Amino acid sequence: MTRDLLTLLVASATLVFVQFAEAQQPKKIPRIGYLATTGRGFAAGTFQQGLRDLGYIEGKNILIEYRYLEGKMDRVPTIVTELVQLKVDVLVSPIGEAIRAAKQATKTIPIVMVITSDPVAGGLIDSLARPGGNVTGVTRLATDLSGKRLELLQEVVPTISRVGVLLDADYPQAGNFFREYEAAARALKIPLQLLEVRRQNPDFNGAFQTAAKGRVSALITTRAGLTVVYRNQIADLAIKNRLPSVYEGSEYVEAGGLISYSANEVDSYRRAAVYVDKILKGAKPADLPVEQPTKFELVVNLKTAQQIGVTIPQTILYRADKVIR
Repeated sequence: MTRDLLTLLVASATLVFVQFAEAQQPKKIPRIGYLATTGRGFAAGTFQQGLRDLGYIEGKNILIEYRYLEGKMDRVPTIVTELVQLKVDVLVSPIGEAIRAAKQATKTIPIVMVITSDPVAGGLIDSLARPGGNVTGVTRLATDLSGKRLELLQEVVPTISRVGVLLDADYPQAGNFFREYEAAARALKIPLQLLEVRRQNPDFNGAFQTAAKGRVSALITTRAGLTVVYRNQIADLAIKNRLPSVYEGSEYVEAGGLISYSANEVDSYRRAAVYVDKILKGAKPADLPVEQPTKFELVVNLKTAQQIGVTIPQTILYRADKVIR
């Protein structure tokens, strides 16, 4: 046997051994960090289903670390740090503050957002087309939705005199939310009243008392921070005060709110799963444009309408994607 032949045989045997050894190594199962405001609702389940549709079975070829704040917004930095230390492969969240904290905590872990606020104005990304950095995902923001919600209130209450805008005053972009409604309200000649709730002592009863003193005749609730966690209480207080109310998400109407008009949430969370899939297959967040909503939904709660003595016009019912009776 020549030296060259012996060398070739040894090299071949080594290659076969290495390939065999690699085949015996268990494949690393991707770990996803999922941080949301609350575990109640359909968001997490919709995200899960989106992953299943793409071939990911939880516990088999993907792991998901679920974390929920349940009203304790001050825990955002702690939980984000925990997920970063777990070295998750992707971090997913619908919370703007969590995205911001994660961006500060890691430059390497990809972050997928599903948020209602403007991620460019909030400093989370450079632009929708070229997000840059390690953040991408879905924004449920649509610039004309504020005006459409006010128009819906006008259809329900033609004699509307003043609209209260309820928001979490400690949410980083709360001021931007109110300014968006201000611009739309000026065009429609509708006076607005700011109704703020603070995290240190979230007094929703006080906010509604302020609305009554200010002769507020209808309500819009922004979807961020405390207002998501306390949506049941908000809906109950709106009914108690007989205030027609429009919301920025269908979960509020499910909780007893009157009307919501927003981007289709099921579609948004399924698209988030698509982003996770692309990233796990090697795509970089900086190269994945942030998607804006293309599907919108109008949801109406007729049971609530009856409770507060409001008649929903047929023009709205004909347009509704879902009617709760």
